Amino acid sequence: MRNYIGLIHKDAESDYGVSFPDFPGVVTAGTDLDNARAMAEEALALHIEGLAEDGEAIPEPSSLEAVMSDPENQDGVAILVAVKTGAKKAVRVNVTLPEDVLNEIDAFAEAHGLTRSGFLARAARHEMQLASDEDDNHAEARLSA
Repeated sequence: MRNYIGLIHKDAESDYGVSFPDFPGVVTAGTDLDNARAMAEEALALHIEGLAEDGEAIPEPSSLEAVMSDPENQDGVAILVAVKTGAKKAVRVNVTLPEDVLNEIDAFAEAHGLTRSGFLARAARHEMQLASDEDDNHAEARLSA
């Protein structure tokens, strides 16, 4: 398991944002500190998974001293974000999508520091979690009726 530095940022009217100095462009946010930490772990794991799938190098974690010596990072609060490495095997799949949807996916992924594979995995997990939450809510409603 590796630990990377995440920087939490909070403006008065915003959620808790998290950025990663070792992975420029990778950002996420959470409604509270616990949610921000969970989202940071998920975002970083997906990004690293995408890099591995694409055969790209995964940087070694920077030290806290190196991260905080950069003046651009001094307005963030540093947290350690754990990433499990080597636990998952990447599997190549073939999917068919309309060209315009694929172009939108690629543009969104690039703008958010993700690979196409990382974005699709994140979107799938998000949708499955929403469906699971809805199932739980329906079960609770049946029990309380």
